[in-house]
Amino acid sequence: MITYELIRSARRTVSLEVTKECTVRVRAPLRMPQREIDAFVESHKVWVERQLEKRRAMPRKPEPTAQEIAELKERTRQLVEPLVAAYSAKMGLRPAGIRITTARTRYGSCSGTNSLCFSCFLAECPPEAVELVVVHELCHIPHKNHGVQFYRLLESVLPDWKERKQRLRMR
Repeated sequence: MITYELIRSARRTVSLEVTKECTVRVRAPLRMPQREIDAFVESHKVWVERQLEKRRAMPRKPEPTAQEIAELKERTRQLVEPLVAAYSAKMGLRPAGIRITTARTRYGSCSGTNSLCFSCFLAECPPEAVELVVVHELCHIPHKNHGVQFYRLLESVLPDWKERKQRLRMR
């Protein structure tokens, strides 16, 4: 049996992740029986073991210092702000604001009030990938999900978005 950390919340589905610290984390609905959670984890045993092997083989980067984070945030701001201005004008969209965060699980997000957040770690990505993240988040202003209309808009602005996405890799 695989040892895992269980997080219960008001959700409908079960999810499984292997963190970069090589811990297995399961998120499950509040009322899901423990035996069903155990069966779910067991049914994904091969995947979990493969992910653990990959994580253990990856070289670990040292955590950035506060000064390095500040520098990354400034570099990201300098990269992102002109792109947001240019693409929002081109697309006829108006974000409510821009924030640079230290998010590690996503490069960008768009709030329900159209405020855009970008991870400072975008500064470590190729320029064409940064451009994709900016346009992706701008596409969430009119389309709050990843539906057909969202992808039509993304494709109309960046026809090569799939190739650009290949350049993105979270640290």
